[in-house]
Amino acid sequence: MDSSRFSETATVTDSNPEPRTSAEAGAGRPGPTISFGAEGPAKSLKPAREVGNVALESLHAYYGSNHAVRGVSLGFPAGKVTAIIGPSGCGKSTMVRCINRMHEEIPGARAEGKVMLDEIDLYDPSIDIVAVRRSVGMVFQKPNPFPTMSVIDNVTAGLRLTGASRSEMDDRGREALVGAGLWEEVKDRLKGPGTGLSGGQQQRLCIARALAVDPEVMLMDEPCSALDPVATLKIEELIGELKERVTIVIVTHNMQQAARVADTTAFMLGGELVEVGATDKLFTNPDDDRTEQYVTGKFG
Repeated sequence: MDSSRFSETATVTDSNPEPRTSAEAGAGRPGPTISFGAEGPAKSLKPAREVGNVALESLHAYYGSNHAVRGVSLGFPAGKVTAIIGPSGCGKSTMVRCINRMHEEIPGARAEGKVMLDEIDLYDPSIDIVAVRRSVGMVFQKPNPFPTMSVIDNVTAGLRLTGASRSEMDDRGREALVGAGLWEEVKDRLKGPGTGLSGGQQQRLCIARALAVDPEVMLMDEPCSALDPVATLKIEELIGELKERVTIVIVTHNMQQAARVADTTAFMLGGELVEVGATDKLFTNPDDDRTEQYVTGKFG
């Protein structure tokens, strides 16, 4: 990974607000790789690229004096889906938010330790935080499209201030919609409001928005918790497709979902990492008694 990616200046803020000022994340990124004609998107000719390897090293996270994450060391291998499970309040969402440095935006919150992305420490003082958040995208529990923007403008929000032409942004936005499995459903309503889509479509719109800036890692914090079973299935199918393109970390309370989508599952309890392993093994033959009690529903 090119460390210069993290020295750029970008200004889409952290919790998915609308872009405000000058140069935006994604500046200098490659142009679109899908062409669009009257028949819709053509097959992408973009070769598969290596995605990001993430490693946490002795990660601690605090809310004031509350020690929420306690010395977690954990790797997220490239091109795989890793699920984080555990009861409410165990620190799993806090840990994930530390990966793209969103945790520190909360007043009184701080993190210690290392978060490595392809051997780059994302907590190095020289690293540009918003460039980190471009390379490490995030999707939240509830879909949050920008209410004043159209479908296509929602997707290209992270590209609007790069100096790219309108046609280039539209092409990259369409590529992202294809990647998010949404193109066929919205291709005739690109100028309509993003908030006019269904809940499941809105969540895939937010995934497309993250994909548009070509991230290496995608963090998903309970992305299906507000969706119905049909929309949930579409998101799960999409996760299976996207892992060929990005490393995916998903926080979920739904152990059946973890079993369906994850290659690896990590169990957290009381801010600590209890166990991590291949998903099938962790659910059927865990090494720790606490894991066995949790996955069999004896607590949590």
